[in-house]
Amino acid sequence: MVMRIILFFLLIGFNSFGQSPEYQKMLKQYYNGFPTISCSEAARKIGNPSVLFLDTREEEEFEISHIRGATCVGYDDFSMSSLKLVPKDAEIIVYCSIGARSQTIGEKLKKEGYTNVKNLYGGFFQWNNSGLQKIDSHGNPTVRIHGFSKEWGKWITKGKIVY
Repeated sequence: MVMRIILFFLLIGFNSFGQSPEYQKMLKQYYNGFPTISCSEAARKIGNPSVLFLDTREEEEFEISHIRGATCVGYDDFSMSSLKLVPKDAEIIVYCSIGARSQTIGEKLKKEGYTNVKNLYGGFFQWNNSGLQKIDSHGNPTVRIHGFSKEWGKWITKGKIVY
């Protein structure tokens, strides 16, 4: 019985992404009821041609590393016209460093009639911290990750941070 209790609490810890309570608290402020998807669930969708990964970080962040198959749409200069050929019912997973910028883009998509948009919970930092594969601008696996800023980079626990 004691072993089951210990196992239960270990599993809760893993489901919290192994991140500090401060990190979890910080993330919760950005996800005001918007649909999310876990990194592990999103990773299973890589390569599925009916799922579109949209990286809402800026080009210089994307070039350092990103999710295989993702399209960089940016944030500062995001244009809905970049998605004019995407069906309104397509499954779209948006992400950025932690999920704030991507949620803003996700909300814009929903206002334009896209019905199946999810924000990657914890963003690309959580993807990285979970040990999931990142690729560089040449399509090669990399350990590098753009930290966005020193303030945000503190949440990265694995890899080589680039600013």
